[in-house]
Amino acid sequence: MSQTPGETTERTTEQTATASHTSPDAERLRRWRMVLGADSADSTERALTGQDAAMDGALDALYGGGAGKKPNGRGTGARSAGLGASAPSVARWLGDIRTYFPSSVVQVMQRDAIDRLGLSALLLEPEMLEAVEPDVHLVGTLLSLNKAMPETTKETARAVVRKVVEDLERRLESRTRATLTGALDRSARISRPRHRDIDWDRTIRANLKNYLTLPAPDAATAAAGETGAAGATGATGTVVPERLIGYGRSSRSAKKDIVLCVDQSGSMAASVVYASVFGAVLASMRTLSTRLVVFDTAVVDLTDQLDDPVDVLFGTQLGGGTDINRALAYCQSRITRPADTVVVLISDLYEGGIRDEMLKRVAAMKASGVQFVTLLALSDEGAPAYDHEHAAALGALGAPAFACTPDLFPDVMAAAIEKRPLPIPDKEHQP
Repeated sequence: MSQTPGETTERTTEQTATASHTSPDAERLRRWRMVLGADSADSTERALTGQDAAMDGALDALYGGGAGKKPNGRGTGARSAGLGASAPSVARWLGDIRTYFPSSVVQVMQRDAIDRLGLSALLLEPEMLEAVEPDVHLVGTLLSLNKAMPETTKETARAVVRKVVEDLERRLESRTRATLTGALDRSARISRPRHRDIDWDRTIRANLKNYLTLPAPDAATAAAGETGAAGATGATGTVVPERLIGYGRSSRSAKKDIVLCVDQSGSMAASVVYASVFGAVLASMRTLSTRLVVFDTAVVDLTDQLDDPVDVLFGTQLGGGTDINRALAYCQSRITRPADTVVVLISDLYEGGIRDEMLKRVAAMKASGVQFVTLLALSDEGAPAYDHEHAAALGALGAPAFACTPDLFPDVMAAAIEKRPLPIPDKEHQP
């Protein structure tokens, strides 16, 4: 039985390969032994030593039979995966995997340890939090434990969450700002500008097709000195500005209103993290007025906390039911400029409220001029389990539901702001 996905093992074995000192057959057996796990020790007749043995032990503790195992991976009793019940043994294991595996693999193993071995309770201890590799999924787990977290752990937990949030902001902020600033400028473009508001560069580019060649002046005109400034007597040309392009006068008021309506049910943990970071970025742009609303069966407006996404995240409460209709009713009541508003619903669409009312609200908002976007997830994992019937119903209303990665989100928002078709990935696979 394989103890971990082949791709992960391949990466780790490459790091410790000693092919230059072993025969090809021996190296092949070594790799198979690492891929197949401790149960293959007899069939491969390959004993692991040194760092290989340490890596195998760390993998076997999680994916094999950690209890009662010797360092070489041979079992002394019945198989049962586990890291032991004590925080020190788990902390040692966390230190080992960070030594032997790259960060991306460490995050996968930590996630598997939390899911497979029930280590959530140990994350309530400060010593454990200091040992883990922070990532989006760990933040989701901490947020779900927020209410049960003792005071001695909360500051450490906030530090872990802040590190992840700051990393995400560095990764996402500059591109989001650049993409949306361009979209806002283009959305404000006017076709009949005043003379002082004309964007001559864009106007010339747009009218190059209207370039006209003028005939050369006749000899009499040339003799009279009516040539061009450079003395040329040849043909000249000009661009006829058939279409003027310009911008409206700058205004201190926001050009667009953004409403992020985020489902905080347990399955949406990663989406809540990313939505909070994006909400903070959008709120920092003066040309946007951003509102963040999170919901389960209740609705909470976290707009006042958008200056610090860590406060936003600790203001959420992952888990519970879902009432999308109630959340949309609240968002609808806060819309004052429908034609300049983008509403982004981030939810797996498992509605616990009134389905028909939810759809009516979406239809009403769209009819009033609101740009309505439905994201099944805002994460790197793709679409979660979701309600296909509701997704199809929203698609029929002109609000197609699809999963969105954080890297694609700025492009989706730019398209919504400019009222262009949304850049839906893999349209043929959408509901």
